[in-house]
Amino acid sequence: MSSTKAPQREVFATRGAFIFAAIGSAVGLGNIWRFPYITYDNGGGAFIIPYLVALLTAGIPLLFFDYAMGHRSRGSAPLAFRMASKVAEPIGWFQTGVAFFIGIYYAAIIGWAGCYMFFSLNQAWGDDATGFFTETFLHASDPGISFEFVPGILIPIILVWIATLGILLAGVQNGIARFSKIFIPLLVVLFLALVVRALFLPGAFDGINALFTPDFAALADPAVWIAAYGQIFFSLSIAFGIMITYASYLKRKTNLTGAGLVVGFSNSAFEILAGIGVFAALGFMAAAQGTQVSEVAESGIGLAFMAFPTLISEMPGGALFGFGFAFFACLVFAGLTSIISIVQVPIQAVREKFGLGDRASTLLVGGIMAVISILLMPTVTGLYVLDTIDAWANNIGIVGGAVVALITIGWIARRLPVLRDHLNAISSFKVGWLWMIILGGLTTIVLIYMLITQIMTYSTEGYEEYPAVLTGTFGWGMIGLLIIASIVLTLIKWPQKTLDAAEAAVADSVAEKNRTNTTHGGAH
Repeated sequence: MSSTKAPQREVFATRGAFIFAAIGSAVGLGNIWRFPYITYDNGGGAFIIPYLVALLTAGIPLLFFDYAMGHRSRGSAPLAFRMASKVAEPIGWFQTGVAFFIGIYYAAIIGWAGCYMFFSLNQAWGDDATGFFTETFLHASDPGISFEFVPGILIPIILVWIATLGILLAGVQNGIARFSKIFIPLLVVLFLALVVRALFLPGAFDGINALFTPDFAALADPAVWIAAYGQIFFSLSIAFGIMITYASYLKRKTNLTGAGLVVGFSNSAFEILAGIGVFAALGFMAAAQGTQVSEVAESGIGLAFMAFPTLISEMPGGALFGFGFAFFACLVFAGLTSIISIVQVPIQAVREKFGLGDRASTLLVGGIMAVISILLMPTVTGLYVLDTIDAWANNIGIVGGAVVALITIGWIARRLPVLRDHLNAISSFKVGWLWMIILGGLTTIVLIYMLITQIMTYSTEGYEEYPAVLTGTFGWGMIGLLIIASIVLTLIKWPQKTLDAAEAAVADSVAEKNRTNTTHGGAH
């Protein structure tokens, strides 16, 4: 049965193709605009200590967990959780739903960055980058919900969806893998050039000193450690179906843990590179304005679309040397390699659940996401909708999904030994009891603390003084919708051929484990 079903599923041609795709997913907008400020705001150079601890005790262990789940079942997130335990299937659908909503707003940010690539050539923002972004470009109104469209944003978002679905229609190897193998090296080279250029700006090393000067007293603050775990967690594309889906496209004998180590450390290396480049530029900006780095340091959308345009205007030859164009091109490339992985999660889940073909599922799911994105994002309230979905999807959705997954798979179903055996049967770097204790203990406890803290904060303080109709609809309402949809989709029966193929994959996993035990038995 296995031999007849296996060819129907696309695979990455090589482990290298998978690694490029996984790095492409992990290296996204957060690496460039979130990590530098989080580091600066949480102890500077001293933050690297909790950051590395979080990488080793949460990031990489969770990567291994997702890889084992997807590769063992050769299935999407819902199918992978079902094959681990039938009661766990709704978790897979919930994580898939989180990816669905993240993809909807991610396209808008890529569209903005694409526009700013060309705005940077003549510094269209003039002397007021903040006013240009919010008023002239976004036409942002007061926070709320409106369907008044902004044509200048509508067209770029449509183009982003055309590019994304075009890549996904080409397939796993010819689309996702080929695109990642071209654009990840291009992103790294382009960003290296940006960093080198930034290092030669007056005041650059003041910015770098501000970033990396250690404040070891900060290590006594639990919030700093939570910030480190949060950064690792959000930057590695874990716990919302991406790495489960990508691992399901790997061939039967693939070194999963070796690939995980490469992806984890590559992501962190790019984050540190981003920190150097961003704060070198901010150091110049502070010097040009005769102020301190603390006065110009920002993160997220403020850094990309307000602080950096101001910086470009103040640079000698900022437009002439293409610094701005290159910076926003990096955002576009990083965003595109991430969004194709995000959108592929619900596409694969629906494909398997309803027995659809590759093209049909891509057009159906991708088309629905594109329509919702085009209706919500290019409006005068799109910025606030985006910000609300982002906050709840990341801080409640991803963290909550991870907590329930680890408790269900680790504590209730007790499947961590099974996942450990699967990893060890085919991988060079072996995991053992320490991996299971970290996942089932330390990582779970940290995530539970993060989740409870965030729920209490949003429940009692709200978010950014946004009106209740906004946070209720796109925050709590989104989470409620995901829970209901996860239960409903779980009640729909799987096609028998899909279950047969997954069961055959699990049987192959058990056979591989037995072969490994037999091979190494004499050594013990």
